[in-house]
Amino acid sequence: MDPLTPGAPEHRLVDDLARLTRERAARERIQELCLAFSRGVSATLAIGPALDTFCRDTNALFDTARVSVWLHHRRPRELVLTGSSDPSLALAPAQRVSTEDPTAAPARGLRLTGPLVVAEESRQVLVAPLRGWRRALGTVVIEGRAGGLDVEPLTALAVELSRQLSIGIENIQLLEEVLRQRRLLENTFNSIVDLVVVTDNALRVVQMNEAFAGRAGTSRAELLERPLTDLVGREMAEWITAGGAGDGARTREIDDQTLGGIYAATVTRLIDEDGEPVGHVLVARDISAQALLEAEREALRSRLAQSERLASLGQFVAGIAHEMNNPLQGVLGHLELLMETSAEAKPLRADLRRIYQEGERAAKIVRDLLVFTGSRRMARQRIRIDRVIARALTSRRAALGRAGIDVVRRVDASVPWVSGDALLLQQAFLNVLINAEHAIATRDGTRQIQIDIGPADDGAMVRTTIRDSGTGISNDVLPHIFDPFFTTKEVGQGIGLGLAITYGIVQEHGGVITAANTAEGGAAFTIDLPAAAAAARPSRTPGRARV
Repeated sequence: MDPLTPGAPEHRLVDDLARLTRERAARERIQELCLAFSRGVSATLAIGPALDTFCRDTNALFDTARVSVWLHHRRPRELVLTGSSDPSLALAPAQRVSTEDPTAAPARGLRLTGPLVVAEESRQVLVAPLRGWRRALGTVVIEGRAGGLDVEPLTALAVELSRQLSIGIENIQLLEEVLRQRRLLENTFNSIVDLVVVTDNALRVVQMNEAFAGRAGTSRAELLERPLTDLVGREMAEWITAGGAGDGARTREIDDQTLGGIYAATVTRLIDEDGEPVGHVLVARDISAQALLEAEREALRSRLAQSERLASLGQFVAGIAHEMNNPLQGVLGHLELLMETSAEAKPLRADLRRIYQEGERAAKIVRDLLVFTGSRRMARQRIRIDRVIARALTSRRAALGRAGIDVVRRVDASVPWVSGDALLLQQAFLNVLINAEHAIATRDGTRQIQIDIGPADDGAMVRTTIRDSGTGISNDVLPHIFDPFFTTKEVGQGIGLGLAITYGIVQEHGGVITAANTAEGGAAFTIDLPAAAAAARPSRTPGRARV
């Protein structure tokens, strides 16, 4: 037989060699296509366009009618056409088939263990499953006969193609899941309203959320690698650095002026997989509003307790004061009559006058008790606070002059009028002035009382602040300053009712009185009284007056 005759062994060997060469080239080309797909989709994270390119190149390689890739979506249980060599399908709306549809080639291929050629409408259709680790990824559908390849070698090549493509698709899906989880964590991290910052062992910032960056007033990129101690106040920085390596979570309330608020701060050691400390995590919750609310509640509780003490004590004191007032007035009347009309009393007039003065002092205490208990009926009228204070100062002019005390008054021109009892308010301000006078009467250096009168709370209140240049009020005394019968004076110099009476008068007028120490070292009493209803008010020129 002629060696070149078709069917000769030599001719078959040539054909087999050519076929094997084509199949080897096709396998190498498939590897190149899958590698190009993986690189392209990893760079752009756009799996659809990358699969379109892969399908066009594969269709050209096999010389078939069309190549399509359907990906499995598990929750809706459907296959979605994600890539195709047919431009009309690539541009058309997404096509979907149910995974339970027995007539759809993509659904049939999903349940296979390997490629299978099926006949569909007089066409050859090869379906190959795409399988990842423990889950189905989708199906490759190759439509039409391959040019130069029989079914068997095409099926063998489809095995390699589906295996390589499955690896690429699963890798990109895992990458997408990792990125999705990272975005979820970042979004969750940044949605936390508390300030969160992560540092290394040297307290350099390595991560922070948007809340911290916003409070720091700069971008997150500019905060990286900066020392945390430069971004928080000194107290918080010292507290963070004070913790040892073995300390657990530590929590403390800190007023941080650098971050601008009062924070409940928690610092925790950051531990790596080997159990070694690698940094710190600081979580700071802004509790400024809560602290302010709690302070207001505490002030209200204090005022309520003070009112209850005044009310209960007033009921007891009122009865005693009334019972003491009548005999005291009788004693004083008889003493005065005795001194003026009795000749026998002349040698004892000095002693009788001292008795009268002591009796008058007792009578004044009784009058103060009656004011304290509210026994005196309040007569309301529209009054000007500056005039009330002027009358109170006039009554103390001589004493202030002897003590060398300078009084400075400043009145705002727009200060409203108030509605109240002028005599009671005069008594209230007089008690505060006497308290300030006693605080600086024996002090060396400047002796000054400063009185500021002006509107507060947009004109709803009239605020009077009386400051002295004394040494201030000690911290253990300040909480009890308005308690009845509380005094720091020696026995015989006062019974501790002056400021308690003032507190009751101000409260009866619907106002508030507070005491605090000033930055300069003295004490300041602030009295807020409700402004009267709007009416014609004489204009006044603000100025500075001395008495």
